[in-house]
Amino acid sequence: MLKAEDNFKITQTGPDSSAGRLLRRYWQPVGLEQELEHIRPAKPIRVLGEDLVLFRDTDGEIGLVGRYCPHRGVDLAYGRLEHGGLRCLFHGWLFDRKGACLEQPAEPIESNYYKKIHHKAYPCRVINGMIFAWMGPANSPPMPVLDALNAPESHCFAYKGLIEANWLQATEVGIDPAHASFLHRFFEDDDPSDSYGQQFRDTTVGAKIPVTELLRKHHRPEITIEKTDYGLRIFARRDLQSAGQHIRVTNLVFPSAIVIPMQTDMTITQWHVPIDNERTYWYGLFCSYGEAVDKAKMKEQRDALYDTHIYRPKRNSENGYGFNPDEQKKVTYTGMGMDINVHDNWAVESPGPIQDRTKEHLGTTDRAIIANRRTLLQRIDELENGKEPPVPKFEDGPPLAIDTLCSADDWKSFWRTTAEGRRQSASWAAGSD
Repeated sequence: MLKAEDNFKITQTGPDSSAGRLLRRYWQPVGLEQELEHIRPAKPIRVLGEDLVLFRDTDGEIGLVGRYCPHRGVDLAYGRLEHGGLRCLFHGWLFDRKGACLEQPAEPIESNYYKKIHHKAYPCRVINGMIFAWMGPANSPPMPVLDALNAPESHCFAYKGLIEANWLQATEVGIDPAHASFLHRFFEDDDPSDSYGQQFRDTTVGAKIPVTELLRKHHRPEITIEKTDYGLRIFARRDLQSAGQHIRVTNLVFPSAIVIPMQTDMTITQWHVPIDNERTYWYGLFCSYGEAVDKAKMKEQRDALYDTHIYRPKRNSENGYGFNPDEQKKVTYTGMGMDINVHDNWAVESPGPIQDRTKEHLGTTDRAIIANRRTLLQRIDELENGKEPPVPKFEDGPPLAIDTLCSADDWKSFWRTTAEGRRQSASWAAGSD
């Protein structure tokens, strides 16, 4: 459990808050490129407690600027996209994607007042369908070294989902490997050939046993963690007796990105980005090491489950997450359908918008959660004392994530060899090492 003051520190995300200042020292996803594929590519967004406008200018570049005009405070989300920027409807002030004021057409023609105005703006980068922003101090670090960011766009698919709870609750579910045997338990195993694009429905690497069956029958994993130069590497090891060891490796790229094994030839990197203190978006970037991603199929799968206006799951707190007691008896552990993101949303949201961690009792399977909280509090304290957080390093290359079978005595080397071999076999990774 945490002290109340520490829980406050790590959950508040506004511009002047402790965790908010820390999170601004890392690149954050702020939107999907598909959200700007409209006749008017501009939309209001809220990130880290700030109201902003995300837009594509007439040069095709992405901008992220403050939502309210610095002149008289009206809403720039309705602005006109023209002449390389976003023009306010009230008096025609024009701002480019860097926040420079280019025109003030109602001012005297000889006026240079526009040169004195600079609007809030954050630099953006688009990688594999996902829009990232740097909201920190002037000098931004390099993007993290991740397979999902290095692979070609053809082998990646981006999506997101709304969570109505604090960002840290979402991150802590993601670094808790033990919950998969319960929260995501299925009593019936699908045909793996029909599992494309769906986590936990494939077979594990090196075996014919479905992951659903394996997690259901072996629900007491041994959790160990390794501190890395980018965050944490998390191992969940399940003893399958004569069948060997099942090893599942996930990674926390500090502070809020998790690299997760998705399927035999696919991983997902998932960021948890605060909208404000009580709402979060998860951003997922799927990465294939085999064939190019079937983007149309993956989008169709997810669009059927989400209201794509705000990317909220159709099963949510307002309809009890679609809970069905008959399904709970016969089909799923939760009774909340087949989408594991709905299961996760329930687990994240049910403690309330901001979990009271003074009342919890952590166990041995919570090792990664404990370690990450210590790092968060340490980095926050250092930043409050004027020390900038270290830039994550990737000296051993992009984090490896996999689940695989191996013998009991060689698992520590086998999982890495298997994961590295999978990466090296990808056409896009050939010669990258």
